[in-house]
Amino acid sequence: MFIESFELSALQIIFSITVIFLAYILKGLSGFGSGLIAIPLLAFIFPITFIVPVLGLLNYSGTLMQSYHLRKQVVWNDILPLMPFTLAGIAIAIWLLVNVNEEILVRILGGFVICYSIYSLLPLPDFKGGRKWVVFGGGLGGMVGALFGTGGPFYVVYLKMRQLNKTQFRASIAMIFFFDGGVRIIGYALNGLYTPQVLWMLLMLLPVLFIGMYVGHHLHVKFDQKKFNQVISVLLMMSGLMLLYKSMV
Repeated sequence: MFIESFELSALQIIFSITVIFLAYILKGLSGFGSGLIAIPLLAFIFPITFIVPVLGLLNYSGTLMQSYHLRKQVVWNDILPLMPFTLAGIAIAIWLLVNVNEEILVRILGGFVICYSIYSLLPLPDFKGGRKWVVFGGGLGGMVGALFGTGGPFYVVYLKMRQLNKTQFRASIAMIFFFDGGVRIIGYALNGLYTPQVLWMLLMLLPVLFIGMYVGHHLHVKFDQKKFNQVISVLLMMSGLMLLYKSMV
C-alpha cells in the first residue's frame, strides 16, 4: 500500500482537532465511538490509508489508559470467547482489502448500523443473547475494524445482548479494543502504513485525545442508564448515515 504525500492546511488541522476532541469526549463517555465519528468525518478530507492508521494509534493510546483504569470491572467471561473470532475477522479483512470494492463494504456497514440504532431507539424489550453471538460480534468487529477502524458497533451489539450495566460495558469494550487494536496496529505496520506524516499527525492529536477523554469521563458519571443507551443509539445512527453518504459521493 502507498500513502500519497500531501501538505496539511490550517483548515485541515483545525477540523482534525475539533473532530478528535468531540470523538474522544464520546469515547470517554461511552467506552467506544471515537472511530465511528472520526473516521467518516476525516475521510472527507484525508485518504483512508492515511487516517485509518492515525486513528488506529490514537484509539490505542486512549484504550491503554481506559482499559487499565477500568480493568477491575471487565466481564472476562463475555469477552475472552470473542478473541479467536476477532483474530479471524482481522485476517479476513486483509483479503477483503485486496478483492472487494470498498464502497460495497461501507454501504453494508452503514445500513447495518442504521438498522441497529433504530431498533435500539424503539420501545422494544431488550434482546438477550448467549455467548454463541461471539462469532458475529468478534468476527465482524475484527473485520470491519481492520478495514475502516469502525468495528465498534458489532462489539456493542454483542455486549448489549449480554445485558451488561454501563460500567461493565465501558470496561469490557475498552479491553476488547485493547486486544483488537494491538493486532490491527501490527498489521498496519507490516503493510508500511506508519509513515513519518502519520506519526506527526499522531503527535499533534495526542493532547486533544487526553483532554477529550477527561471531559467524557467526567460527563459519564452524570448519565443515567436510559440516557446512556440513547446516546449510544444516536451515535450509531449518525455514523451509519455518514458512512452511507461517504460511499455514494
